[in-house]
Amino acid sequence: MADLKLEFPDGSKKDYKKGITGLEIAKEIGERLAKDAIAIEIDGSLLDLTRPIETSGKFRIITFKDAEGKQVLWHSASHVMAEAVQKLWPDVKLAIGPSIEEGFYYDFDKETPFTPSDLIKIEKEMKNIVNENTKFERTEIGKKEALAHFREINEEYKVEMIEEIEDEKISFYTNGKFTDFCRGPHVPSTGYVKAFKLLKVSGAYWRGSEKNKMLQRIYGIAFNDKKLLKEWLGKREEAEKRNHIKLGKELDLFSMQDAAPGCAFFHPKGMVLWNELMKFWKEEHFKDGYVEIKTPEILRRNLWEQSGHWDHYKENMYFTKIDDEDFAIKPMNCPGGILVYKTERHSYRDLPIKMGEVGTVHRHELSGVLNGLFRVRKFTQDDAHIYCTREQVREEVLGVIDLIDRVYKVFGFEYHMELSTRPDKSIGSDEVWATAEKSLKEALESTGKEFKINEGDGAFYGPKIDFHIKDSLGRTWQCGTVQLDFAMPEKFDLYYIDENDNKKQPVMLHRVVFGSVERFIGNIIEHYGGDFPTWLAPVQVKVIAVSDEFGDYAKKVHNELRNKLIRSELDLRKETVSKKVRDAELQKVPYIINIGGKEKEAGTVAVRGRDGKVKFGVKLEDFIKSIEKEVSERKNI
Repeated sequence: MADLKLEFPDGSKKDYKKGITGLEIAKEIGERLAKDAIAIEIDGSLLDLTRPIETSGKFRIITFKDAEGKQVLWHSASHVMAEAVQKLWPDVKLAIGPSIEEGFYYDFDKETPFTPSDLIKIEKEMKNIVNENTKFERTEIGKKEALAHFREINEEYKVEMIEEIEDEKISFYTNGKFTDFCRGPHVPSTGYVKAFKLLKVSGAYWRGSEKNKMLQRIYGIAFNDKKLLKEWLGKREEAEKRNHIKLGKELDLFSMQDAAPGCAFFHPKGMVLWNELMKFWKEEHFKDGYVEIKTPEILRRNLWEQSGHWDHYKENMYFTKIDDEDFAIKPMNCPGGILVYKTERHSYRDLPIKMGEVGTVHRHELSGVLNGLFRVRKFTQDDAHIYCTREQVREEVLGVIDLIDRVYKVFGFEYHMELSTRPDKSIGSDEVWATAEKSLKEALESTGKEFKINEGDGAFYGPKIDFHIKDSLGRTWQCGTVQLDFAMPEKFDLYYIDENDNKKQPVMLHRVVFGSVERFIGNIIEHYGGDFPTWLAPVQVKVIAVSDEFGDYAKKVHNELRNKLIRSELDLRKETVSKKVRDAELQKVPYIINIGGKEKEAGTVAVRGRDGKVKFGVKLEDFIKSIEKEVSERKNI
């Protein structure tokens, strides 16, 4: 009898002898697959392609097309980079070098900063290592032996990490003369890292703590095909053009300032974006039966102890004292909303109750991870909390999914959904969590849409469904979420009166559509490249007088537009028409109206659209009707 029974993704099964490798199985299936293979997966565990298989189970060959394959290649590339750095600067000490969401990095302890020319040297040395095509060889040694090895070569960061590992066996990977300890897996050899680019250097505190030494982090990206790298670099160049921080400054939307790190200052034009989004949000929520509330930003310590945030989220919170009492600045809106629910006695006939709150929250983030509107310390969540019976959960979850679907379609966002289950650090019983997870899963399944399960990634108080939008560059961003919570109603003794006049505990749904309003604005800035649809554009029309003699008529047109609540700006500068038009185009104004002799005489306007084409002899009332229609329908153009 065969030693191994492997089940393939299509359900087929095959017997093999113990010790066969994934690469041998891939070759048996086809040379093309063997060429593309990067690693294997058995029962959810990733293994090296060349590692002997010793156990039966569900078997899958991993390629670069798989998310896991990218992670394996990127982690292998980080080892190649670390080897290159140590060849060039033997005294540099190594910290960690993981794969990340897109690419990889390695942290180095080097006395002098890396320079742009250093990155060129490192890339050159990496190419040499890749061309040598040395094998990644895995070995396991005892913890004491591993510690002795790294102490001997003065790798203090490796020693610190190994000392914290409970396993008595430590896995090492060696390629050429370079050895590092890590769990793996890796690609079979350095030659698999066919195309790569080092992107930038930044500072990073060891272990992310400001109390520790500042290390130097080199970021990079790698592919198994040079064509893929070229495509990625092209997208990155386009992404840089669309960078929301850059466009925020150019379009005068917002600024980030040293006076308040991690907090955005919204300028008048940025507030137009904000207010239009809020108007849209309020309209859609009104249609779905939500009411709106507002709660304080600072609340007593005992409230956060009762909610569980004090024990589970304290490191991310800000605190203050008032009259010698401890208060916390809210990191979340839910406890305040719960207090509003408790102000009245509720009947089962009242449920579901949908309370929306566009509330400002503060969460502590390390300065090194702050990133424009994407990663901030102060932001606004478009929260809502739905209080319902257990029987209403499925319908209410589906209602949230429908609302989010409607909203995202207005912006042209595609999205996918992910179900996140119970994390290690959580509150509530096993039974409550099982019921909550089952409810969300059944709701998702009933939509008929595909979804992914993220084991252990739920909130500490309940499982959740996350919505990941895809922007115009194909990048994904987590925005909306719906979280099912049985724990918080129990902690706060929430109840409603059922049909038998008995107290019953409601179920609480936490949900957001935009998520962080600041981050959503950052998303749409980059999604549209600042070229917003008319309903969102801070300036919808620029009125330009060809010369001073037509200024009065230009003012009249401008005022009529403003009276119709169309966001018009008037340009009467003593500049050439081409200069004024160019400036309006750079500010990405959807419509430019030119006013000259013919327009004044006929009482019409000349309208230049986004495509640069000009329509002459347009009646102002007709133009106003067309733009009002475009705005009212929130056309995504």
